[in-house]
Amino acid sequence: MAAAGGKSVLFVCLGNICRSPIAEAVFRKMATDSGAVDKWVIDSGATSDWNIGSTPDERSLTCLRKHGIHTDHRARQVTKEDFATFEYILCMDESNLRDLKKKANGVNNCKAKIELLGSYDPEKQLHIQDPYYGNEQDFEKVYEQCVRCCKVFLERNS
Repeated sequence: MAAAGGKSVLFVCLGNICRSPIAEAVFRKMATDSGAVDKWVIDSGATSDWNIGSTPDERSLTCLRKHGIHTDHRARQVTKEDFATFEYILCMDESNLRDLKKKANGVNNCKAKIELLGSYDPEKQLHIQDPYYGNEQDFEKVYEQCVRCCKVFLERNS
């Protein structure tokens, strides 16, 4: 799964329609703007199978468009192969982290470093709260957290 430069990242949340597609789109834009996108394989996925094949939540898409970012992502569930092919799996909260680590235990050749995306937040907001039951401001907060975290993650891995 590694790109020409050998880097790969999978962003993960519960349903892959709010937080992780925002993080994926933000990171892809940052990598593109910095000229590093060809060195990366970038994707996102879900711990659940609830939304497989769905587009991101309309509020996620509206938030991204507001910031000039486009995505054509379709929700998918994290697979066992992801643990063997992605260098980094970055998730949004403790529940995601617990589910991913449990799934990783069943993978013989797990190479992925599984972490909270928020561990890269310079403002030390470790968890990126699910905005699904929230409003526009909650999606904007997710976007802002993803921008901060993705910026640091990209800088540390460039």
